[in-house]
Amino acid sequence: MGIFTPKLGIDLGTANTLVFIPGKGVVINEPSVVAVSEIDNRILAVGNDAKDMVGRTPESIIAYRPMRDGVIADYRVTEAMLRYFFSKALGKWSIFKPEVMISVPAGVTSTERRAVVEAAIKAGAKNAYVVKEPILAAIGAGIPIHEAHGHMIVDIGGGTTDVAVISLGGIVSCSSVKCAGDRIDQSIVDYIKKTFNLAIGDKTAEQIKTKVGSAVLMEDELTMTIKGRDYLSGLPRSTEISTNEIVKAVGKDLKEMINAIKKVLQDTPPELASDIIDKGIIMTGGSSQLRNLTELVYRKTGVKAVLAKDALYCVAKGTGIALNHLDNYKKSIIIKR
Repeated sequence: MGIFTPKLGIDLGTANTLVFIPGKGVVINEPSVVAVSEIDNRILAVGNDAKDMVGRTPESIIAYRPMRDGVIADYRVTEAMLRYFFSKALGKWSIFKPEVMISVPAGVTSTERRAVVEAAIKAGAKNAYVVKEPILAAIGAGIPIHEAHGHMIVDIGGGTTDVAVISLGGIVSCSSVKCAGDRIDQSIVDYIKKTFNLAIGDKTAEQIKTKVGSAVLMEDELTMTIKGRDYLSGLPRSTEISTNEIVKAVGKDLKEMINAIKKVLQDTPPELASDIIDKGIIMTGGSSQLRNLTELVYRKTGVKAVLAKDALYCVAKGTGIALNHLDNYKKSIIIKR
């Protein structure tokens, strides 16, 4: 080792980016947003600071989300974002170039994968490894991925839902749909526009989802007051919203996620399928925390589903564990460039 090489694990998500330092845990959890000034194309802020500007900025500042559906949509902005996260995570050690491991969706192409590695190197990484998200999620959820047992992991983030069956350290069958947390928020916005003639922002939609949202109808509904702008009068107005309305609003999106799970189950070899029936489906990712989602998965597939501990951090934790045991993992999981 001799020379000091910091290690960073990065869960590069469509909605949020998490940075994990082995031994320290998750040190950064900020939105994957970059504020760019339109006039001179300068990058003004990244992460939390940039998200605060969203919807509150003069016209000349655009809030960019450089990741679309889990892959890089804007290369230059992604590089700037990574550079910011590297230096923020390393603090006074940022003079040393870090070794980084970055998560990518299971369905990425080799070009998209190369773009991630190149952006990381340009942003100041010494080495960059990319690993598929479901594998990292599984490692982070504490699943012994190297055993000859089938494990099913469903990772629901902001931009994508990744479903994969893992055995012997590799992905046996997988599917990825561009339907996840962001799409649910959008459906809530649309529903409230249609039903109440009320315009609400993405932030409010996200609050509704976490405070009263559910995947299945509930007898004891939760309610909350929401504030927005009336489409007809153009004036602010508030109204009550309850759980079962949200269940209706997001039904279509959840169906799409369930179909992805069914598809992977149908493609799974019978031996592994029986393992999955025994062990259940492990759910990770921020959006898998939607109330009663595990219940919905069970009702629709007949397989019990459990929410992983620290679901939001599984991928980030997985990057950290894999970084700590690089030699064991290099052979099996690191995608060849």
